[in-house]
Amino acid sequence: MGLINIADREIKLIMVGGKGGVGKTTCASSIALKFASLGRRVLLISSDPTPSLSDIFEINIGDRETKILDSLELYGFEISSEIVLKRWKERFGPEIYEVISSFAKIDYDFVDYVGTAPGIEEEYMLNFIIELVENEKYDLVVWDIAPAGHTLRLLQLPHLFLKHMEAATKFYMNMYDYLEKIKGAVTLKGSKRTLLEIISSWESLSEKIVEFIRDKDRTKYIIVTIPEALGVKLTDRIIEEFKENNLSVENIIINHVVRSADCPFHEKRMAMQQFYIEMMQKRYSHINLVTLYLSADEIKGIERIRQTGEALFSL
Repeated sequence: MGLINIADREIKLIMVGGKGGVGKTTCASSIALKFASLGRRVLLISSDPTPSLSDIFEINIGDRETKILDSLELYGFEISSEIVLKRWKERFGPEIYEVISSFAKIDYDFVDYVGTAPGIEEEYMLNFIIELVENEKYDLVVWDIAPAGHTLRLLQLPHLFLKHMEAATKFYMNMYDYLEKIKGAVTLKGSKRTLLEIISSWESLSEKIVEFIRDKDRTKYIIVTIPEALGVKLTDRIIEEFKENNLSVENIIINHVVRSADCPFHEKRMAMQQFYIEMMQKRYSHINLVTLYLSADEIKGIERIRQTGEALFSL
């Protein structure tokens, strides 16, 4: 059985996660190219600290939305932590400063402090993606997430988002009780909005993010792993935490699988891999497992990426 239904036009976001070095970016690129070849307008995003979209596609993509192929509506974007923080500050910085400065004398640099909190990158990325989906700039976003620790932090976004956005008002300033009493009455300087209205807008956005990542029709999660002990262990952890947070993984790509053994080395490795493949088949019988065989050639350049996509969707 192949990957997700490529004819399903309700899908707006595909998130590709897993531990480092398992081929996440290759798989994400292949998926994005496949959907673009079917006439979808697709944005492929990499938020990996060491993005390699440019290397795989053999063009310079960088930290801006760049068209990858003239013949297809496929765009790439290697977004760095610096760009994430800059855009996050542009979107939320003025509101945070407006709230804090209404009752405390602080420098605008305090926004930078809030912006360094763990999870800000994922918060901004999901907000950014939701905006892309809502304004229909792209039919589909394929997100190559940074290694698994970042993937797992996504599950805490409902709590992280409000914690970060309210940090200045409730947490770092130690004024929770006071603000609870006054937030509905205080009008901020130069603004017709009250503190309650701004905080309520953050809560609404947080709820929208949660609703979006839990919408099984619009958002799909794909875990890429390898048939080795560490790969399986981390996959177990991801799936369990997804389950605890009412999220579901429908597809797992088992990458770098030896197709045939032609020497003692490959015989031993193939036996080892088969043990873990069978283990995953038993544990994840409710999940679609797709095997991607080890290639003797590098997967780089449009043709090799296209071939990988065909393999993923034709199994």
